[in-house]
Amino acid sequence: MEAGEHSLAVFIDFENLALGFKNKKGQKFDIQKVLARLVEKGKIIVKKAYADWAGYTDYKKPLHEAAIELIEIPRRRMTGKNSADIRLCVDAMDLCYSKEHIGTFVIVSGDSDFSPLVSKLKENGKHVIGLGMKESASELLINNCDEFIYYEDLERPMGIAPTIKKDIPKKKKEAFQLLIDSISALVRENKEILWSSMIKETMKRKKPSFNESYYGYRTFSELLEDAQGSGFVQLRTDSRSGTYVVVGFGNEALKEEGKKQK
Repeated sequence: MEAGEHSLAVFIDFENLALGFKNKKGQKFDIQKVLARLVEKGKIIVKKAYADWAGYTDYKKPLHEAAIELIEIPRRRMTGKNSADIRLCVDAMDLCYSKEHIGTFVIVSGDSDFSPLVSKLKENGKHVIGLGMKESASELLINNCDEFIYYEDLERPMGIAPTIKKDIPKKKKEAFQLLIDSISALVRENKEILWSSMIKETMKRKKPSFNESYYGYRTFSELLEDAQGSGFVQLRTDSRSGTYVVVGFGNEALKEEGKKQK
């Protein structure tokens, strides 16, 4: 683990999510949207989802492809209990005590039954993030988490990011889009100073295979300079470290930076 990098464990109460989508015709749960948001928080170490998977066969393939461990839970009528909730809580607490390096636990559910689990994780010094549907998420759970993300908000654009023109070469377009998405992610996390190293780290979390040399750049600074030259970002050089800091998108960012310096 790199210094300062957060590690996450994600536990998904899949049946609760399925209930949230029951009345949303034509919509299906998209695990990639969830993971894309969570990698902005840090490195995901553990990913587990709990359900009686016989009833959710359509979801098994995309969850497998996302490297999520599927935990099979018997139907309630066979056990007389909500076995998914119990198993999720047991696994989360086991991980809490056995893996000290995992500092953030993500509970993907809106069920108020997980509120005691959240409290116990917080007692043990863990940061707890909840993620669920607006209509089905319990206020008790929402208020008990350190942070709660609504699934519906995952699709909402955060600020106005520049649009990449179609005439840009494919490889360069891919690099610029990843750069813009990563800057937007850091803005969502309320990062006040966008250091170049921080941006590159976020790009690698979003796309582990990222390497600027693949896109034709000798250094990451060269990629940033090209992005500025193309009008997508504005840079300044930190006077103490000599490294680049991104001050925002396009020409508007340069105007704002000028106002701050007056």
